[in-house]
Amino acid sequence: MSIARDVIRSTRGRVVLAVIAAWAVFQGWLSIEAPGKISKELAGASDKVNIQIDMPFTPERFHVLAFQKYGRIAGADDHSIGLRGVKRTDLNAVARPYWVTSVGPIKEED
Repeated sequence: MSIARDVIRSTRGRVVLAVIAAWAVFQGWLSIEAPGKISKELAGASDKVNIQIDMPFTPERFHVLAFQKYGRIAGADDHSIGLRGVKRTDLNAVARPYWVTSVGPIKEED
């Protein structure tokens, strides 16, 4: 018997395959949704942009550290984190996590 046939016939094998398939679908969905979260105002920007990442909750230390690898933290407030000097090529990676609702230009306070 082949290994593939044994895996498909066993309950444990089917569960593992279902989990792998669900994980792959979720990762694909994140990749497809990411460009839609990025504001059109960032389209004509220079190579490095200042962005504000909006979330449906107050960002915690984990979220700040997760985004720190893409740019300098400009601050955080109730539902967003500001990043400065983010490469345009990294915008999809910043928008990819499921907890990010939108990515737009940073809102400067006057």
